[in-house]
Amino acid sequence: MANTSVLVVGGGIVGCLTAMQLRKQGYAVTVVERNIIAAQTSGEASWAGAGIAFPLLPWFYRDIVNELALAGARAYPQVSAELLAETGIDPECIRSGMLLQPPFDLEQALSWCARFGLAAEKQGEQLLIPEVVQIRNPRLLQALKVWLVKHGVQLREQTQLLPLQETQSPLRGWQTTTGEMLHADKFVVTSGAWSFELLRQTALTLDIKPMRGQMLLYQMTPELLPHILYRDGFYMLQRLDGYVLAGSSLEDVGFDNGTTESMRQEMQAKAEAILPALRGQPIVKHWSGLRPGTPHNIPTIGRHPQIENLYLNTGHFRYGVTMAPECARQIVALLE
Repeated sequence: MANTSVLVVGGGIVGCLTAMQLRKQGYAVTVVERNIIAAQTSGEASWAGAGIAFPLLPWFYRDIVNELALAGARAYPQVSAELLAETGIDPECIRSGMLLQPPFDLEQALSWCARFGLAAEKQGEQLLIPEVVQIRNPRLLQALKVWLVKHGVQLREQTQLLPLQETQSPLRGWQTTTGEMLHADKFVVTSGAWSFELLRQTALTLDIKPMRGQMLLYQMTPELLPHILYRDGFYMLQRLDGYVLAGSSLEDVGFDNGTTESMRQEMQAKAEAILPALRGQPIVKHWSGLRPGTPHNIPTIGRHPQIENLYLNTGHFRYGVTMAPECARQIVALLE
């Protein structure tokens, strides 16, 4: 594949893992990103989320969502180890487990765990799923960026593409907002919430819209939270250095990536109710990200129906980080 060039549109975790897999297969890869890859720029879901590599309350999802999420999650220990060895940056893939607190259907949860082969431990009315891992997504993205540069992937940062016009197949090039034409043999769109805007004029039915999620950050004593905690649509987890993440909201507000005081107060109250040690503690940071919302959390992984050399790996909604290794594997297999 050394003579085959691929342009990956979007430099988030899905895009970078896709580029990594393509490069391993010998493709000449360029990643185009509208911002700076791995920069904490408000709006990008890849660094804004919590990095829980597991679908929340998965028994409510269709099997395809759970299969992609579990396959992706199980790939992370190896991905993390490889990135640490090659870049010196630790993505902190930790098998912390997830503790579900009521209200939820305990029997339904136990049945689902048995069907998908996951251990589950009842703790009174709570349920611990020990296999669940977390990944520190900002560090994952930093490590991926270093790996890509080290392995000769070209990064075109702060480069914005124009929406693709109706075009003949195959696609020969994609124009930037500055008038430059970027050429490649194949193209893969991994641009999350922005994918629909880029492709809406290509006669493609792509049901993706931005969904805002707000998060809170605290600094606490390390090992205060041994497990990821989930209660009634709200989750909390702790990093190795003591940072506690709490979130998140789910808001249909278009491309508004701002934060609101009302949501800050609502999430603070939920966090303190779950973990009383947070009462009186300052909020270190409050931010938001835009997820690529899709019906039923089902992503689009495949070839464009009209343009033979254009592929899509997008629309992962809440589980882009979780699904990313498996979706990258599948899209690269399609290209081959």
